[in-house]
Amino acid sequence: MNDKIINTSVKMLTISEDEAGQRIDNYLLAKLKGVPKSLIYRIVRKGEVRVNKGRIKPEYKLQTNDVVRVPPIRISEKEQAPVSSKLNKVASLEKQIIFEDDCLLVLNKPSGIAVHGGSGLSFGVIEALRALRPTAKYLELVHRIDRDTSGILLVAKKRSALRSLHEQLRIKTVKKDYLALVQGQWQSEKKVVKAPLLKNEVSSLVRVSEQGKPSETRFAIEERYPIASLLRASPVTGRTHQIRVHTQYSGHPIALDDRYGDPEFDNQMAEFGLTRLFLHAYSIKFEHPKTGEEIRLTAPLDDNMKNILKKLRALKEK
Repeated sequence: MNDKIINTSVKMLTISEDEAGQRIDNYLLAKLKGVPKSLIYRIVRKGEVRVNKGRIKPEYKLQTNDVVRVPPIRISEKEQAPVSSKLNKVASLEKQIIFEDDCLLVLNKPSGIAVHGGSGLSFGVIEALRALRPTAKYLELVHRIDRDTSGILLVAKKRSALRSLHEQLRIKTVKKDYLALVQGQWQSEKKVVKAPLLKNEVSSLVRVSEQGKPSETRFAIEERYPIASLLRASPVTGRTHQIRVHTQYSGHPIALDDRYGDPEFDNQMAEFGLTRLFLHAYSIKFEHPKTGEEIRLTAPLDDNMKNILKKLRALKEK
C-alpha cells in the first residue's frame, strides 16, 4: 500500500491579516490539500499542530501574526478520497465563474452541489474552489444557498472583502433576486409575504410559526403559464429555506421541492422533463468592497430550466 506524503517536514506558518479570523481547522483544510478532515482533527487534538508554541482546539480562531506549527503528514492509501469525481467537479466549476478579481470570486453554482463539505458530504463548492485556486491564501463564503438551489454565490478572496460584504448584508443594501417556478396562478396583488419562520433543529424543516424569526420576501410575476407561474423572489431577510416556505405558505409551492412541494405538481413537471428544484439565484447588486462601485451580476438558467420554460410557453400557444 502506497502512502501519500503531504508535508515532508515541520512547517512554521505566520498568519497574515487576510488569513486571520478563520478557525484553525478550516485554515489547515485549505493549506493541506487532500488531507481528510478526520486527520486534521486528529493532529490538532494530539497537539501536533501548535499555535505560538501552545496547544489549541479545532475551533480556535487565528489572529494576525500567529505562528502555526504544521507537522509532517503522511496519508495512507485507504484514507485518500477518490480523486476522479472531485477533479470533474473542480473542472466543471471553472466554467461557472462569472466574475473574479483580487477581492472576489462570483460563481453560478450548479444545483446538487453543497456550498460546504460536511453533513456526510466530503466535498463542496468551497473545497472545489480551493483546489481550483491553490495559490489563493483566502477563500471564504460570503453567504450560503441551499444545495439544490442554483445560481449566484459570492466568495471573498480577502478578509477585508468578507467584512465589507457581511456589513452590506447586515444593513440590507445587497439586493438578491431569485427565479422560482411555482404551482398555479400567483395572485398579482400578492407582492410581499411576511411570515415568521421557525426551523426544526432535528429535521432541518422550516415552518411558519408565531415563535419563529421575522421573515419577509417580495414577489413579482415574471411570466404566467396555464399550470404555473414564474416568479421573481427578492428576500429581505435571509432565513433558511425562506423562499421555499413562503411560496408553500402562499399555496404555490416551487416545482420539484422535495421538502415543501406538491407531489402532483412535481410529477407533472417531471413529465415535462424537469430534473431539479426550480429555484435559481438569478441576480445580485452590491457595492464592491474595494472600489465602492455598484456591481450588478446575473447568472443564466441552466439548460434543464430553459427547456422547461420553452415547453410551458408552448402550452400558452395551444
